[in-house]
Amino acid sequence: MQWDFVGTWPGSGLGHSRVFLVGPHIRFHPVGTPSLYGLIIMIRVIDSKCYTFLGVFGGVAMSVPVLAFDIETVPDVEAGRVLYGLDGLEDEDVIRAMRQLRRQRVGHDFMPPHLQRVVSIAVVLENDGVVKAWSLGNPDSGEAELIGRFYEGLDQYRPTLVSWNGSGFDLPVLAYRALRHGLSAGVYWEMGDSERDFRYSNYVSRYHWRHVDLMDVLSHYQPRSNAPLDEVARLVGLPGKSGVGGAHVADAWLQGEIVAIRDYCEIDAMNTYLIWLRFERLRGRLDATAYARKLEAVRGQMMGWSDRPHFVEFAQAWQS
Repeated sequence: MQWDFVGTWPGSGLGHSRVFLVGPHIRFHPVGTPSLYGLIIMIRVIDSKCYTFLGVFGGVAMSVPVLAFDIETVPDVEAGRVLYGLDGLEDEDVIRAMRQLRRQRVGHDFMPPHLQRVVSIAVVLENDGVVKAWSLGNPDSGEAELIGRFYEGLDQYRPTLVSWNGSGFDLPVLAYRALRHGLSAGVYWEMGDSERDFRYSNYVSRYHWRHVDLMDVLSHYQPRSNAPLDEVARLVGLPGKSGVGGAHVADAWLQGEIVAIRDYCEIDAMNTYLIWLRFERLRGRLDATAYARKLEAVRGQMMGWSDRPHFVEFAQAWQS
């Protein structure tokens, strides 16, 4: 259904707008105002003549799915062999040599994004009021399959992407590794050339809302104000991280403990999603009742995941 609306929304200066009925909401898309293209005014329909104003959002409607995610990585031993002439060494020795070279160069042994191999990607998806959490692929999936599935999810859902330090680490890693494997990520890299609404809200530009790096936003884009996910999670009453621990992922991978790594990654993604809900409360998009209802629903779901004990333990620790 399409209606036409002629008038000026108070204080908006939008003038003539095209109006679309979307479920219980109406979208106003400005016409003839290229500088405002993609701006969405959301109102809730009460009856055919009465509406409640909900707010103005830069290109992302309130019904857009939310995808919180996290990745786990290990040093790329194949790249180490190619770049540093480490052929003939076992994986453990290659990692040890790569770390030593890194320490000599920069004073620490954390690998740069292009030398990180992705071994796990976990997501929490909120879509149409339903929350699901899982690891992409299976324990035997290769890196290319994991990253390909991630970008396919963006193509399918076009969600608001939520991360903790995603701009600084996760997304650059995924970009470099996708480049290495020759993957396609059309929606992720869309800047408005094919879909105009991405011009003012895309996944790559730092100050847009299609990707929300919670660490970046909460620090007001000041690196000296960055905070660790685990500490912020515990400060707001969540259990925080559990399991392998980021510093020990490479050791766990060498020992074949990929399931433990995937479980750890899923808990990080869940912490990120729950902090996102609190951030939505902080910026006035959830009232106290709606926020409490969402938390209780998620906690109840986790308590029912009896075949996933790491989530049950998380929910029990959260309640205590």
